[in-house]
Amino acid sequence: MITSFSSSSSSTPTITISRPKSSLNSKRRLKTRPLIRAAVVESRPASITRGNNSNSYAVQVIEPNSVSTNKISRADDMQAEAQAMARAAGATVYSPELLSLKYSDSPLKVVRRTVEILVGLGGFAINVLLDQRNGQLDRNKRMRAVELRKTLTRLGPTFVKIGQGLSTRPDLCPPEYLDELSELQDALPTFPDTEAFACIERELGLPMESVYSSISPSPIAAASLGQVYKARLKKTGQMVAVKVQRPGIEEAIGLDFFLIRGVGIFINKYVDVITSDVVALIDEFACRVFQELNYVQEGKNARRFKKLYADKVEVLVPDIFWEYTAGKVLTMDWVNGVKLNEQEAIEGQGLKVLDLVNTGIQCSLRQLLEYGYFHADPHPGNLLATPDGKLAFLDFGMMSETPEDARFAIIGHVVHMVNRDYEAMANDYYALDFLSPDVDVSPIVPALRNFFDDALNSTVSELNFKTIVDGLGAVLYQYPFNVPPYYALILRSLTVLEGLAIYADPNFKVLAASYPYFAKRLLTDPNPYLRDALIELLFKDGKFRWNRLENLLVQGSKDRDFDAKDALQPVLKLLLGPDGEELRNLVIKEAIRVNEAIVLGTVIDTYNSIPQFMRTFIPNGNGAGLAMSSSEQQSMLLLRDQVLRIWALLQSSEGFNPSMLQPIVQILQEREARDFGGRVVGGITQRLAARLLQQVLRSPTTAPTPTS
Repeated sequence: MITSFSSSSSSTPTITISRPKSSLNSKRRLKTRPLIRAAVVESRPASITRGNNSNSYAVQVIEPNSVSTNKISRADDMQAEAQAMARAAGATVYSPELLSLKYSDSPLKVVRRTVEILVGLGGFAINVLLDQRNGQLDRNKRMRAVELRKTLTRLGPTFVKIGQGLSTRPDLCPPEYLDELSELQDALPTFPDTEAFACIERELGLPMESVYSSISPSPIAAASLGQVYKARLKKTGQMVAVKVQRPGIEEAIGLDFFLIRGVGIFINKYVDVITSDVVALIDEFACRVFQELNYVQEGKNARRFKKLYADKVEVLVPDIFWEYTAGKVLTMDWVNGVKLNEQEAIEGQGLKVLDLVNTGIQCSLRQLLEYGYFHADPHPGNLLATPDGKLAFLDFGMMSETPEDARFAIIGHVVHMVNRDYEAMANDYYALDFLSPDVDVSPIVPALRNFFDDALNSTVSELNFKTIVDGLGAVLYQYPFNVPPYYALILRSLTVLEGLAIYADPNFKVLAASYPYFAKRLLTDPNPYLRDALIELLFKDGKFRWNRLENLLVQGSKDRDFDAKDALQPVLKLLLGPDGEELRNLVIKEAIRVNEAIVLGTVIDTYNSIPQFMRTFIPNGNGAGLAMSSSEQQSMLLLRDQVLRIWALLQSSEGFNPSMLQPIVQILQEREARDFGGRVVGGITQRLAARLLQQVLRSPTTAPTPTS
């Protein structure tokens, strides 16, 4: 065996793959020459046997000019994808019925696994209770955290995934547990490399040396379902990540979900406190996990995710190499980066964790509420900070979708929450598919009011996402709610991101970071549901709430994609449309009031600029010479100043320029707009004429006669 490892410290050691031309029994001699890079070379795993000639090795020199930069055409890529799908045609899918048939005939296997789980978790729980009883809970935290990590690892992939979820929740787990459980993200025990390489050849139907010119001698990372190698493609010279599935994973996960589903059936039947369909939630989660076992499906998920969300420069999604992907082998771009929970390493590169988390939140909001296709497993091992400040998403095995009606209902629900419109909030649960249409929501309204009146004493920016989730959870348990599976995954996604942010800033609030997106969508989205939600937010009791509009513009302008012209034109189209009569009446009244405030405010400012000795010559003068009290004058000035601030906000927005008013002018030339403008002008004229008449008819104030 000849072994020579790369001396470059900046790259991972690799195995350079080639097949010896001479027979296995002949001696191989290598001519010495300057090496560009040399490493251990392993022959194809199919030739591996137990005995003296168990493996064969050779050294191949990789010349710099041997790297090809040819890009695959769209047609070739589609053909390669079709071939990958054909290779994965026999992938395992989740079927509760098949699992039941399989394990109902294997009672010993079921009992053995049940005992294994009870002994593992029960032993840990007993130790924690003893620590608490003996007053050593804090002292033994680190030891118990290590014990829990090892227990979950020993129990297998299903429980590893549970540990991964806990590793991102500093509000649930002490720091010692977070540190240990975070190792479950990519530091799990590996399986033999020979098995991994044999799986690659078996799945791709190609010898290793024809696919990769080099590959790392051991896994770069090991996750719950597989392990990852770093390799260089022989055909193009590109660095790639090669993900290989653990052997026997379907059997282990299938048995666990059979047992967990049995617990769910028991809960549905006998535990009245939980009103949700627990079995449906388990089936949804199990279906997602089994989809993760099909790496071709994961590749398709990654491609779809990249198409939808990688248009933002701050988001990076690795591409898939279909030619080297199959049901249990996935080949994608190699990404250099640091896990999102490694704050010191990230800041050492001159980056800020909160900036990256904000990028993740904005991207997640687009996933959940714009396109509805979202990454349902965003733990730190799947989110990397790249050296150039991008947020890289990895591992697209667990994805989910938000129904279209639910996307708009969620945005409307936030608006109703801010508006404290609890009846509308309760009705939102129909659109969210939380309640069946025959359920009466009237008893739910007081429960929502009791919780949110207290929670909303703080501003929206101060609300913690977990507080909202816990509060809603208390309501959900009391009434006949059925939480749809997609919603549970949404909660998991957002709570994970909030958990990551709390690492860097304990006071971080997801809703504060999310509100600019909601504000932008309300101001710019022409969807009728969101337009109605905007009207609900801005109008109350026939009055326009300028403070709400100002707040929306302030928040919306914080979103990078906010464009002022998008906020103005849809509103005008709605206002002047055939169904906008009721809104026009409200807007006409407000437009008259605003124009009156601007005109009279100018008069008041002019009056205040006049020297004091000249004001005595103004007839019937009280203040500005107008028939208004001081409080009314103050109200007028406040309204005018608020409107001018809003106009300034629009002018200062990135998308504002004078040319954006041209489409608005065109709209105003339509008949409905001319009628609208005429009614506004007529109303202003009447108001000003009435004030003038009131001023004239007032009794003149007799000036005091000076005494000598």
